[in-house]
Amino acid sequence: MRVAVIGAGVIGLSTAQSIYEQYHSIVSPLTIEVYADCFTPLTTSDGAAGFWQPYLYDNGKVEETKWNKETFDYLVSCLSSPESIKMGVFLQSGYNLFKEQVQDPSFKDTVLGFRHLTEREMQMFPGYTNGWFNTALMIEGKTYLPWLMDWLKKRGVKFYQRKIESFKELAESGADVIINCTGVRSGALQPDLELEPGRGQIVKVDAPWLKHWILTHDMKAGTYNSPYIIPGSRLVTVGGVFQLGNWSEQNNSIDHKNIWEGACELEPSLQHARIVGDWSGLRPVRNKVRLERETIQSEGTTIEVIHNYGHGGFGLTIHRGCAMEAARLFGGIVEQKGQGPKARL
Repeated sequence: MRVAVIGAGVIGLSTAQSIYEQYHSIVSPLTIEVYADCFTPLTTSDGAAGFWQPYLYDNGKVEETKWNKETFDYLVSCLSSPESIKMGVFLQSGYNLFKEQVQDPSFKDTVLGFRHLTEREMQMFPGYTNGWFNTALMIEGKTYLPWLMDWLKKRGVKFYQRKIESFKELAESGADVIINCTGVRSGALQPDLELEPGRGQIVKVDAPWLKHWILTHDMKAGTYNSPYIIPGSRLVTVGGVFQLGNWSEQNNSIDHKNIWEGACELEPSLQHARIVGDWSGLRPVRNKVRLERETIQSEGTTIEVIHNYGHGGFGLTIHRGCAMEAARLFGGIVEQKGQGPKARL
């Protein structure tokens, strides 16, 4: 069986990994190919800070909370392996800050050591009235994506740098199943009125004295539209903006100024940090993740597609849970085509 994955960000690579893990010993032969017009270090996943935290509330989308937790638990399990440092996975603690009373987040039971901040702790953050402290994870895309690619290459997965114009193009070249992990560009393969870009811009700085992440939240301005500071293994990521409908991937000097001033007000020592550079990228924003199987009929050709996109600003946070679900959907196709293991009588 031939599987074509479109997209080489964290969603595409981890989905290829999960399909291989679950089916390489069941489906024979199993050929997995990854097609993308850009690979690491040029994907959206590479530019992201790589901090594990979903949006504060799942708003009833309990399956997303489940996939987030599965990802967190998987990454925590990787920490017991020396491989974790090659993956770019490590623990990091920090603060979520608010200027108004808010409910506890949907992820409070997933992260480690979640608690409310004390009055004394709040004194460190003038202008904020309450907040939380917890330990979460960093999954740095610039390290994790090369590790995933290497993992896949060692197992015979092939990579092709090529822009795919249609599902039919791959079906006609012999793909039995197509996995659509094209993020914000998915609308070019199949129109999706619910999908739109959520432009982000960040500043990378050299500030090795900062050890805790700090995320502020302005419930009126919305997600990611207030200052955040996220220390990584080498550099600190400072943000942020969340501009719905903005397709620009160019760095904007006004956004830079606003981000920098907000961050320096939150953490004055940043004024002594060396700015390394800016980065802009497009989050694939949707009212919910699209993770489903679709059978498409095109001019007499039946095309089996599994869609896995629309992860907004939390692709690294949810990737493994979604990859395992996509692999489960793939299993349904295998079963239907009668290519699974035969029962032994």
